[in-house]
Amino acid sequence: MTNRLLRTPPLVGALLVALSFAACGYNASEPVTRGENESVNVQAGDLVYQVQISRALNPSSVQDSQFLEGVAPAEAELRPEDQFFGVWIRAENTTDNPHPSADDFRLLDAAGNEYEPIEIEDTNPFKYTAKVVEKKSGNGQPILPDPNSAAGAGPIQGSLVLFKVPHTIYQNAPVEFEITPEEGLVSTVQLDM
Repeated sequence: MTNRLLRTPPLVGALLVALSFAACGYNASEPVTRGENESVNVQAGDLVYQVQISRALNPSSVQDSQFLEGVAPAEAELRPEDQFFGVWIRAENTTDNPHPSADDFRLLDAAGNEYEPIEIEDTNPFKYTAKVVEKKSGNGQPILPDPNSAAGAGPIQGSLVLFKVPHTIYQNAPVEFEITPEEGLVSTVQLDM
């Protein structure tokens, strides 16, 4: 009798978990396209993306100035109400075929404002550059940025997508980072602001 009683709670627990997932429409075979925070991996097209970190950048900071290298002079000028805001991302190919990474990003705030990334010259080693991400098996690198690059080997381990936004963006939270691939599902990640 004691053995039977000990087995019942785990069985009931497993059943409750299964019913909970079924009730909320959870389907493990469907890709996750909405991240409630930066730690969630989302699928956009054929690749899986993760926002490594997002934050405001201070052009007067020695540390941040390296991330702003290669910003066009017209974009480098900030009005008093504006700031630079960086989103560092990584992409992973979990398939057996190479796929292009997304090159269309935007920030969306709760007030309906949209912000497009600003251009950074290729001389910036942290700049996100869309490219084909190799398949997971073989000699290629299935991760972008390459782990042997400055962006991939640094503490953030992500490539920079740079925006110029007003300081009021914090008042219009939540702010989402939208990833639009060449083909497939668009994904969003809610930024930790």
